[in-house]
Amino acid sequence: MKKISLVMAAAGLTLMLSCDQVSQAAKEEAKTALSQTNEEVKKVINDLGLVYVEEGAQNIITYDEVNAAQQAWCDALVKIGQLKEEGGDYKAFAEQVLSEAYNYDQGKVFFKPTLAYGDQTFRNDKKGALAYFIGGDPAYPNDKGFALTPWVKARYDNAGEKNEGIQIYGSVAITMGNVWVTGKDGKEVMVDKTWVFKKGKDGKLRIIVHKSSLPFSPK
Repeated sequence: MKKISLVMAAAGLTLMLSCDQVSQAAKEEAKTALSQTNEEVKKVINDLGLVYVEEGAQNIITYDEVNAAQQAWCDALVKIGQLKEEGGDYKAFAEQVLSEAYNYDQGKVFFKPTLAYGDQTFRNDKKGALAYFIGGDPAYPNDKGFALTPWVKARYDNAGEKNEGIQIYGSVAITMGNVWVTGKDGKEVMVDKTWVFKKGKDGKLRIIVHKSSLPFSPK
């Protein structure tokens, strides 16, 4: 059986192990690390008082992370319009937002924006999402650029008290509530908003579902 040598620097020793032994040692180390991670995940679950968590979850989103991601989206929306007003590169910034705040570069995104309709109601690629926010794409002639209004202020509020409007399932979180946007004329518009966030291996939250609509108003 082939032998390999492992140098134990700290002890100044050379240990001879077979490949099978090394493989077993690696498995034991991985098992120990997994057990520790599970304990850490369990602690977060208990601390947050979570009820439903995906089986085998190794990564838990926190309420603070979700709230921060929602506020960051609001801030980015305002900044896109601000950059356009100031003559800045609003398009490059909007593309950056779609790469960092949404999951388009990593996988799938379901995006149904507020003012989209007909056969362009759903935007499942970055091109369609970018057109909605900044317009200027002949493939989406109805898009005037939602972010270019411009909005001078944006805020969000999840349904219920405190964090009741947030559901966390390990590395996935769902929010439901409202977003308010304010124009230069001071008029505030409210939309109903549902987001689903997924935490990536890099620890960043990205939107995988974005559903937005105007509130129903009975005649």
